[in-house]
Amino acid sequence: MIYDFFYNLTGSVIISGTVVALLPLFAFILPFALFAVLLERKVAGHMQDRLGPMRVGYHGILQTVADIIKLIQKEDIIAKDNDKLFFNIAPVLTFAGSYAAFAVIPFSSIFLGADIDLGIFYVIAVTGLVVAGILMAGWASNNKYSLLGAMRSAAQIVSYEIPTILIVLSIVMLTGTMSLYDLSENQTAYFWNWNIFGGPNLDIQKFLLIPFMLIGFIIIYISTLAEVNRTPFDIPEAESELVSGYHTEYSGMKFAMFFLAEYANMFAVSAILVILFFGGYQSPLGYLGNTLNIPWLIPIEQFFWFIFKGIFFVFVQMWLRWTLPRLRVDQLMTASWKYLIPIAFVNLLIIGVISLI
Repeated sequence: MIYDFFYNLTGSVIISGTVVALLPLFAFILPFALFAVLLERKVAGHMQDRLGPMRVGYHGILQTVADIIKLIQKEDIIAKDNDKLFFNIAPVLTFAGSYAAFAVIPFSSIFLGADIDLGIFYVIAVTGLVVAGILMAGWASNNKYSLLGAMRSAAQIVSYEIPTILIVLSIVMLTGTMSLYDLSENQTAYFWNWNIFGGPNLDIQKFLLIPFMLIGFIIIYISTLAEVNRTPFDIPEAESELVSGYHTEYSGMKFAMFFLAEYANMFAVSAILVILFFGGYQSPLGYLGNTLNIPWLIPIEQFFWFIFKGIFFVFVQMWLRWTLPRLRVDQLMTASWKYLIPIAFVNLLIIGVISLI
């Protein structure tokens, strides 16, 4: 009886702790998705010399909230020839892959889910669930547009993961760690110590690395655009060709989950870029908490800087979407296999030689 009591108590504590640990991230991802959808509409509107949504709330600020309420109420339609099991699992699996990546992302020195030694490796591995979810959605929909979109997405993500991993390897080789927390801590609290500027060491190696760090950042930014299916790499859901690609058959909250996963992915890849090249949660100009001798203010400042940097790169993704035309399939594959992968490989070798010398 005593054993059963402690067993049940331990199980309850573990479950409660897991729920408490998940809540902050879930409380961030949902509001961020709502904010990002509104931001995208506003960015698109102003770039096209219009206002975007203006009706619901002040300057349309509640438009995405209204959209979510609408999607919750919509009927969940499943066609009779769909594979119902996989059709229902696909959006959950896609969102789970996006959500799981946030487990190791350090938002500040004290706000991170898990500081594991293989943090960047974990992110690359777990986001592979998104590809599985997209393929599952395309096949289970029993729709040729959906299947074609899913196959395009798989080919695209597999192709662009290679230059991404090559650039990640160059950073790991330079810093000697895969921990996202350690990568952020190593870049200290001033912008000239960020990896984009050669890292924290003040020697000749730092100045030799700067151009190759810049090349690496450009390559990985282009690759992550392709991995989250953003323009000019949005051929998996090309509206002019495939109706809506792999989520053509989805409605209601299942459709919303795909969109939630996309915007969560946008911030996740932006956060990884910030950690790899732009100091992570570190401030570019030091901390007000240190100046005023208020230690508890420093993690709050770090959280602010991390969110600010991440949202900036999300904004650039939106900017590119409403600026560049969509690539053809052959152009997309050419960009990866003929240009990004060879350049990333040479960049990796040069960074390795500089580090060794």
